[in-house]
Amino acid sequence: MIKIVQHIIILVCFGLVGHGQTKALPKVLFVIVDGISADVIEKIPTPYLDAISGVGGYTRAYVGGEADGYSQTPTISAVGYNSLLTGTWANKHNVWGNGIKDPNYNYWTIYRMAKQYRPELKTAVFSTWEDNRTKLIGEGLSQTGNIKLDYHFDGFENDTINFPHDDDRLFINKIDEHVVQEASGYISEKGPDLSWVYLEFTDDMGHKYGDSEQFYNAVKIMDKQMGQLWESIQYREAHFNEIWQIFITTDHGRSTETGKGHGGQSERERLTWIVTNAKGLNPYFYNNEPGIVDIMPTILRSFDIRPLREQLWELDGAPLTGPISIANVKGTLAGNKVQITWEAFERNGSLKIWVSLTNNFAKGGEDKYLLVKKVKTKLQKAVIDLSDYPSGFYKIILEGKHNTLNTWAIKE
Repeated sequence: MIKIVQHIIILVCFGLVGHGQTKALPKVLFVIVDGISADVIEKIPTPYLDAISGVGGYTRAYVGGEADGYSQTPTISAVGYNSLLTGTWANKHNVWGNGIKDPNYNYWTIYRMAKQYRPELKTAVFSTWEDNRTKLIGEGLSQTGNIKLDYHFDGFENDTINFPHDDDRLFINKIDEHVVQEASGYISEKGPDLSWVYLEFTDDMGHKYGDSEQFYNAVKIMDKQMGQLWESIQYREAHFNEIWQIFITTDHGRSTETGKGHGGQSERERLTWIVTNAKGLNPYFYNNEPGIVDIMPTILRSFDIRPLREQLWELDGAPLTGPISIANVKGTLAGNKVQITWEAFERNGSLKIWVSLTNNFAKGGEDKYLLVKKVKTKLQKAVIDLSDYPSGFYKIILEGKHNTLNTWAIKE
């Protein structure tokens, strides 16, 4: 069984800054297995997840943004997927439900980052659900720069001939198996640099049966599927002298009473987990409870991708590998003063505190930042007086040596 790593943290927004990398770039596979709260994954035998976490690590994590705060995010599937893809919460990426009505493509996905800054990287998606590629990644859309993936294998929920729909939703399991077979084979043969595998069956069983043997059996099936993907990665490493990272997580937990629902902000609906084989996991991964938004900036660091400052400062996640300066930032506005707190991960550094009174980035524009203060990182708190800049909205950036965090302070 996976050992529980107990953490207490509420994630706030942050990204990474220049992180050098001298070794060969790894190849990265991230997997979303739908709707499994951490308490379930910790009590069901998962030998393959255990094997992966034995190489890297396991942690409890969370979704849902800042509960009762400006970034509170529904614990709904597509919302969670996009939080991972963009490294931002719903107040930025603007996906609030599975309808995916109006994504804000100004917040780039990891795929668009890869294609822009590392165009040599080969990309792939293997998914039970077509909208992950066509709507969230936005393949071929002008709003996403007409991004084109190198390979995709999805859309089988629409194939009622090969996968006839049944009331028990067992056809979803067959689709998941189909997706995993292709993904493991393609990875073994082609070794794409950046891949996403999405599987749905666990969530379907959770909705239909709640906390039940049917749901728990679906988790065991999922674990075997992770074993197939793990074997394909090990094959590539053994035969092609490659380095691989895998990040496996879920998009939301389950309702407290029966486990059949999700979407709210209860502790169990927000409670997720991350399994990875990555080396160099930092104290933020081990000693806190990171968020789903942290996986995207971790992949950026793996690929040594350094986005433009205005993109970097919008990320709501922090790298889970390598050094970081600060985490857990919170800004509280009282009158014209903002009290800022954070958790320090380095004791000797300093922070620059920047403030913008606008959020033009969300509309494709530019925000102007004022450098208002410099403080020692170890202080873990600061008060900034903005009397000369009266506003009902402040976007606050804490720029550290190893990573940058952002938070909003909004006058109620």
